[in-house]
Amino acid sequence: MTPATLQSHLPKTSDEIRFILDDKVHTVRGGDPTTTLLNYLRYDLERTGSKEGCAEGDCGACTVVVGTLKGDRVEYRAVNACIIFLPTLDGKELLTVESLKARGGSLHPVQAALVETHGSQCGFCTPGFVMSLYALYLKGKVPSKSEIEDALAGNLCRCTGYGPIIEAANLMFELGASELPEMGKKVSALKAIARTDTLAITGKSILTGGEKRYFAPVSVDALAALAEENPIATFLAGGTDVGLWVTKMHKELSTVIYVGDVAELLEITETKDAIEIGASVSYTDAMGLLGKYYPDMGEIVRRLGSVQIRNSGTLGGNIANGSPIGDGPPLLIAAGAKLVLRKGGDERTILLEDYFIAYGQQDLAPGEFVSRIIVPKPHQHLTFAAYKLSKRFDQDISAVCAGFGVTVEAGKVTAAKLAFGGMAATPKRAANAEAALVGNSWDKATIQNAMAVMKDDFTPLDDMRASAKYRSISAANLLMKMYLESTGDTATRVVGEKEAAHA
Repeated sequence: MTPATLQSHLPKTSDEIRFILDDKVHTVRGGDPTTTLLNYLRYDLERTGSKEGCAEGDCGACTVVVGTLKGDRVEYRAVNACIIFLPTLDGKELLTVESLKARGGSLHPVQAALVETHGSQCGFCTPGFVMSLYALYLKGKVPSKSEIEDALAGNLCRCTGYGPIIEAANLMFELGASELPEMGKKVSALKAIARTDTLAITGKSILTGGEKRYFAPVSVDALAALAEENPIATFLAGGTDVGLWVTKMHKELSTVIYVGDVAELLEITETKDAIEIGASVSYTDAMGLLGKYYPDMGEIVRRLGSVQIRNSGTLGGNIANGSPIGDGPPLLIAAGAKLVLRKGGDERTILLEDYFIAYGQQDLAPGEFVSRIIVPKPHQHLTFAAYKLSKRFDQDISAVCAGFGVTVEAGKVTAAKLAFGGMAATPKRAANAEAALVGNSWDKATIQNAMAVMKDDFTPLDDMRASAKYRSISAANLLMKMYLESTGDTATRVVGEKEAAHA
């Protein structure tokens, strides 16, 4: 865009945050725009039910429920209040543990169930458990065992044990029919505060007093104009990474551009040959369609963080930050995904693997941003598999994450993409191992040759998650595992109860 064109796309702005709290419009003006929702609840509103346990979205003690307008309905999801910034609540509904007070003063069925089953001892974590179960309760149907376990995987209990809490999840519907919100009223209330312009806030840092600016555009053209005008701004999506820059590293983010309200970046489009996923689409919204065509990919995404993290975090953010241990990129690279980048009025499309240049360096110009991810649908000759090795099954960072896309025609390998996370400074393909596969028979001897040369593809680090030796051996063994599973030579896949339930 030329400067004149850019100015024409710079949007009209509003400077106040509005959201629904306890059925009333709550308005906030001024302040530090990188204040976390949790700090605002505890220090400004004195709603101390929500606790701070970790300040990084791991323990779930700060869990609240957020309602977002989706057409003519409101979608309620549990999120971590400790890592999302207050302005991201604009146009939404917020429910905290204090919001569950019944009009008659009695406990909500979720709370009553926890009392009945003795699901609390010290009680510090209990409000977070209440809100995670409340989000499950709002789905309006009795949950399955796997749904309960998924809902609670992001809440840490150190003293009660999960048995009584799971019992409470099974009991909550017996203590009262699901008291679902009056959807018509909720929709009307949220439509009344919906923005058609950009939220633009100027405030002062609570640490230094320095000026901070926050923008939340609602269209991709407005985003492009703001990005060009603020080329060194921090782009914010779900906050599952950027939020920690503030809570753990105490970074001062002088200019933030929030992409979570940009309509075009929230779209998922399915074409004949591909799935196009907007950069602001959450893991929760992306995993269903990805899992339909790539079951292993859907399962890895399900293990990526907790329900709260997947409700906030985005696939686009996972890519944009360029982390060498992000779980999304290896899987998408193996599937042949492309990335659409936008700067001003221009777009360019690159292979996802080409986006990662070096540690902390991506192919992204100042003022350019990730717009969407294009994932080709698998063809009939493609064998795809994905694996994640971590110390915990749920909600853990990978030691090794692998995505394998191998094309086999008439018994021979005609193409191969073997992509890994945690093995190098960027997500990286195993070029030597791929060369050992292509053109050869799809058999054990070929796999063993590829395993042997894979040691030359990577020089992994020793760290707290795994040793370099463990990573090298495991990466090679995962290729053999993929071969054995795909050919049915032996039943090697270890499928846990959760994994089987989501297969």
